[in-house]
Amino acid sequence: MAVNPVGEKGFGMRRVVLAAAFVVLAPAHCPIPGFGQTGERRPAQAGRFVEKRRIAPVMSAAHADWLTRPERAREEQPDRVVAALKIPKGAVVVDLGAGVGYFTWRLARQVGPSGKVIAVDIQQRMFDLLARNMTERGIENVAIVLGTDQNPRLPEGEVDLVLLVDVYHELAYPGKTMERVRRSLKPGGRLVLVEYRKEDPTIPIHPLHKMTVEEARAEIEPVGFRFHELMSFLPMQHVIVFKPDRP
Repeated sequence: MAVNPVGEKGFGMRRVVLAAAFVVLAPAHCPIPGFGQTGERRPAQAGRFVEKRRIAPVMSAAHADWLTRPERAREEQPDRVVAALKIPKGAVVVDLGAGVGYFTWRLARQVGPSGKVIAVDIQQRMFDLLARNMTERGIENVAIVLGTDQNPRLPEGEVDLVLLVDVYHELAYPGKTMERVRRSLKPGGRLVLVEYRKEDPTIPIHPLHKMTVEEARAEIEPVGFRFHELMSFLPMQHVIVFKPDRP
């Protein structure tokens, strides 16, 4: 399979796929790069803080094996998540922050040959690993996009669903990124965040890699979204669904 990198205007190809995972979470004991010993504040314009929430650093592709750890299937239940979203065949789906494509190939199979998945990441190494993963699995309906920390390079008004799995909390410029996401969605499209529950201190994930539902709503609703649904079937994560705040 030839997996084609595309830019903002390069979505005219026959087959396209969107992937998700700008970064992955770190367990509680992992060091958090990008912050000093005292956790000193970085300038807001550097994208390190949003309101009262400190933005988590992006996980390096050097630790990409964390994305395919054996226990992830049990902890995050990816097949169940995809099934719960009830994505129709032929849909256009974005996997934003796709990483190595852990959710991408599942989304590609869900939408079928008539559908498209756009897989976005901001690291070239992740981009390369994702392309290899799709090729090895024989997935042909994926377009891999190398985005930036402010622009995921999505087509406007063409997308049915944008999925971010363990990603939103690491977006350096969440407001700018969500504005681009909102523009990409069709009327009635959905934005879906999967985030570890910050409300539960017993979940063994570093606090920077968790979010509460209230934090997510406080940041996303002002950018032109409305809260639609909360799914709570996962052992440690929320599945939070938003829709564009327009007809």
